[in-house]
Amino acid sequence: MEISHVKLVPVLVFILLNSVWCTTSNSISESFLQCFSSHIHSNSSSKIILTKHSSAYSSVLQSSIQNLRFLNTSTPKPEAIITPFKHSHVQAAAICSKKEGIQIRTRSGGHDYEGLSYVSTTPFIMIDLFELRSIDIDIENEIAWVESGATLGELYYAIAQKSKVYGFPAGICPTIGVGGHISGGGFGSLFRKYGLAADNVLDAKIVDVNGRVLDRKSMGEELFWAIRGGGGSSFGVILSWKLRLVPVPPSVTGYMESKTIEQGATKLVSKWQAIADRIPEGNFLRLVLQVANGTNGGKTIQVVFNFLFLETYEELLPWMKENFPELNLDQTAFTKMSWIESVLFLANFPINETEVLLQRTQQSRSFFKAKSDYVTEPISEACLEGLYQRMLQLDTSMLILSPFGGRMSEISESEIPFPHRKGNLYEIQYYVSWDDDKETEKHISWTRMVYGYMAAYVSKSPRAAYLNYRDLDLGINKDANTSYAEASIWGLSYFKNNFRRLAQVKTLVDPGNFFRNEQSIPVLPSGEK
Repeated sequence: MEISHVKLVPVLVFILLNSVWCTTSNSISESFLQCFSSHIHSNSSSKIILTKHSSAYSSVLQSSIQNLRFLNTSTPKPEAIITPFKHSHVQAAAICSKKEGIQIRTRSGGHDYEGLSYVSTTPFIMIDLFELRSIDIDIENEIAWVESGATLGELYYAIAQKSKVYGFPAGICPTIGVGGHISGGGFGSLFRKYGLAADNVLDAKIVDVNGRVLDRKSMGEELFWAIRGGGGSSFGVILSWKLRLVPVPPSVTGYMESKTIEQGATKLVSKWQAIADRIPEGNFLRLVLQVANGTNGGKTIQVVFNFLFLETYEELLPWMKENFPELNLDQTAFTKMSWIESVLFLANFPINETEVLLQRTQQSRSFFKAKSDYVTEPISEACLEGLYQRMLQLDTSMLILSPFGGRMSEISESEIPFPHRKGNLYEIQYYVSWDDDKETEKHISWTRMVYGYMAAYVSKSPRAAYLNYRDLDLGINKDANTSYAEASIWGLSYFKNNFRRLAQVKTLVDPGNFFRNEQSIPVLPSGEK
């Protein structure tokens, strides 16, 4: 329903909203509608609230579900989707949801690996931020304000439109939403030189549990610390971020080559491990291990060397000759490109198709499951051989190895909640995908089996994990009253010694634990600090 050129009074807004809601759900009260309508004063109310009977409900819900595990009919759906056009719409949703005791889930890009941004077992409303995606680039002052509903692709594209010699250190997949990515840490090809996305946040705006819009000054340094890597959904709805842009060379160099284990890939992986955290900080040398067709009709393991250098071919060649003479070092194997083209290169797009960065959904979606580990000592070739045998059980199994070190080793573990800094050689993402829901249990069981096999070879006490590769296998909060001790089962893996401080901040800003999910920061008992 489209109404224009009329300023609606709150009562009329309520009547209009109620007309599209009244037959949809008994679990959302009319008092929520009345509360919400009294706050928004909008002539586009039917666009702001989508109920299960709204024509756009299904398309909006499905639009950024990146994991098909959460797109089946049995997955719990939100009672309504709020698509705010203004910050005041988010404020109204927070105020009225709290008043009526209705859960909120907030989605920016839909890449939450376990679907927590749009799935809940209790009645809930989803706030989808895709309409809040403005990006304001200020090259002169080397900053950008970006709303949480923007994608990384949209951010990168906007920066490149203003300058060829600035970038931002964030993730590789362009359809990831800015809001969740930054609030969980956020690493990509520039993080060894400039740190995480969260390390480069200068300010933020958040709607708190009382419906106030707070910036860094008004929220205070403790909350500002918590939302940069501690997960924003535990503390409120983050509306926007002020980011520090970073300089990049006019041209960078990309490199990609594959070797199978029969071609000596294992030796190369061992060499890579030995120097992973000591690689020059301007170099991002990522390895992808995957199943491929062998020469005799069987299967083998292939290692893809996926490199980005903030140097020219001539500058990096001596280093490559010294460290990886076994690879093809002919100049034709290297690609000279701009930084924005390197974004496309690493995401496996043609480097001249920058417009693809504006596409908000992936070209193809699948069912998938992922887990993560941090490696502090090189893994033996015998362990790698055992890993290969397990990978060969599933054609779509994949491991992504991202080197740490550089700037990441210089930043304190407690600077922000993300603690995985000095002492980590690299991070592993275990990833498997499939196309048939009937195959779900088999593939999830595979990830758990491989994860179990790797326990002896990765970080310990705690066995660390990355929040943005969320994994509910680590443990979940059973209800709103989950204790700090119970939540520590998963919380210490993500945050190590920063977990208690996160709980202290949570207790201070949201003592009633309104903003919560299966892995949200817990509230400390009364009197405990």
